[in-house]
Amino acid sequence: MKQRINPQQANPEAYNAMLKLEGYISESGLDRTLYELIKIRASQINGCAFCLNMHTQELRGMGESEQRVHLISVWREAPFYTEKERAALELTEAVTRISEAGVPQSLYERVREHFTEQEFVTLIMAINTINGWNRIAVSTGMIPPKA
Repeated sequence: MKQRINPQQANPEAYNAMLKLEGYISESGLDRTLYELIKIRASQINGCAFCLNMHTQELRGMGESEQRVHLISVWREAPFYTEKERAALELTEAVTRISEAGVPQSLYERVREHFTEQEFVTLIMAINTINGWNRIAVSTGMIPPKA
């Protein structure tokens, strides 16, 4: 597999718009570890090797345990995530797969137990941002650099 195009070179304005959204999320106060968990889970669902490689490395670099990094895809069965992280991961799955069942009211209420309205919107923006990056990377054939 080889990269089809470099989206940053092909359309810098569009790429910079995504970077601005990423910058907003980074400055929003959203916990960095939680954001990386969201990025990894969405990237797993979307089959984005480039983003999955990047964000698992990022989370490890932040000092996260290998166990938590490896078990994100089975977070429901692994007792290593907080209730707040579980709520965010469940929301990540629902928003990433939104055409399947939407975001049920019961999930919204579970998430709101841990996040304010403003934080909920930030979570939605964060989930949408990584889904956008995944779609850019997969569509343009971005591949992770060989280790």
